[in-house]
Amino acid sequence: MFYKNSMTKKFLSVCVYCGSSKGSSSVYADAAKALGRALVKQNLSLVYGGGHVGLMGIVADAVLDEGGEVTGVIPKALMDSEVGHERLTRLLVVKDMHERKALMAEHADGFIAMPGGIGTLEELFETLTWAQLGFHEKPIGLLNVAGFYDPLIEFLRHQTSQGFLRVEHKDLLLVETEPDPLIEKLKNFTMPDGVSWLSRQRAKTLGP
Repeated sequence: MFYKNSMTKKFLSVCVYCGSSKGSSSVYADAAKALGRALVKQNLSLVYGGGHVGLMGIVADAVLDEGGEVTGVIPKALMDSEVGHERLTRLLVVKDMHERKALMAEHADGFIAMPGGIGTLEELFETLTWAQLGFHEKPIGLLNVAGFYDPLIEFLRHQTSQGFLRVEHKDLLLVETEPDPLIEKLKNFTMPDGVSWLSRQRAKTLGP
């Protein structure tokens, strides 16, 4: 499940976490379309949860309509409920949600969370926790559409001020309001030395 970036590995794919609903405003669907087009423009493939509904389906359709590649990963139970997208480049059907998240992460060189519900938040924070611990060094972005994530960003600041979250771990979450600058941040990201918990433990063991 856990993985490290190679310094020589090219940045080729982005895993997008987003809602299985479209939300209450058309601004979210517009942002999903824009993100899909931006990925193709920058020669990046999409990895996502494999559904055809909500923002998930919109971002996948946008990539496909622009001639890009899409890999979907979906649990069998959801596929059997006819939620799966039928025209993807590849659709991987797995046994459960745990395998789904692990395989999505394995196929991606970076991550972007769009607006979504508790499933989107769960995926985002698990991925961020893996980075905090040092189980991967891949960039993680937050597409803050129309201020959707403003309260979450403020809460992360609150966690930092109260001593529950280090500033350097909060800053692992790259935030932009538009797709293109966010993708550029992901492509240019390098994990800072000594940020992850595992790297600090190794430094303590090795000594000065």
